[in-house]
Amino acid sequence: MRRKGSVLREFPALIFFALLVSLIIKSFLIQFFYIPSGSMENTLQVKDRVAVNKVPFISKSIRRGDIVVFRDPDKWLSEPDTSDSQVVIAKIKEGLIAVGILPNPAKQHLVKRVIGVAGDHVVCCDNNKKITVNGKPLKEPYIYKGDVPSDMNFDVTVPAGKIWVMGDHRAASADSRYHTDDINKGMVPTDKIVGRVVAVIWPLKNAKLIRHVDALK
Repeated sequence: MRRKGSVLREFPALIFFALLVSLIIKSFLIQFFYIPSGSMENTLQVKDRVAVNKVPFISKSIRRGDIVVFRDPDKWLSEPDTSDSQVVIAKIKEGLIAVGILPNPAKQHLVKRVIGVAGDHVVCCDNNKKITVNGKPLKEPYIYKGDVPSDMNFDVTVPAGKIWVMGDHRAASADSRYHTDDINKGMVPTDKIVGRVVAVIWPLKNAKLIRHVDALK
C-alpha cells in the first residue's frame, strides 16, 4: 500500500501534468469559448459554450459558410473594462483561461460566419434582396427569423489572405459591413483566425454539432 505522504508529494506533479496537457490541447487542438452576444442567433445563443477546432490546417482551408472565431482585427471591440476591483480573482481567472480550464469569454475575440473568401466578389443586394457571391445569390437558412440578408449595401472583392464575415443575426451584428473604413476595409486577415466552431457543448439543451452550410448550393 502506498503511503499517504507519497500520494501528497505526487499530487503537485499530477496537477502540473494535467495543466500541461490542457495547455497543449488548447494551443494546438481544441479551445473553448462562450458566446457573449446575440450576433450569431439563432445558430449560437448568448452564453453558449462552443468548441473551436484549432488544428493548424483549418485556418488555411476556411470555406464559405464556416463559423469562425478570430482575434479583433482592428478595434472592432470596445476597450476592455479595467474598473474591476477584484483584480486578484480576475488574474486567477485569466490564468485558468490561458491553460484551457475555463472557456474564453471572447472579450478580444469575435465569432462570425464566413461569407466571402479570397477572390470572391460579394455584393448586397440583388433585385430579390439577396447577397450575391460571384454573381450567385446566397441561400441563407441560418439568418435570424425576421432579418433581411443586409440592411446595408456593399460591393467588395475579398483580397488574398482575408475573409468577409457576417453574423447570422444580421440586425444585431457589427460585422465586416460596419468596418469598411478600418485598415483591412472590413476584411478579417486569415492569420487572425483562431479556428472553426465545431460544436456547442453547453448548456446541454443547446448541445449540437455545427455543420458546414454551403449557401451557394
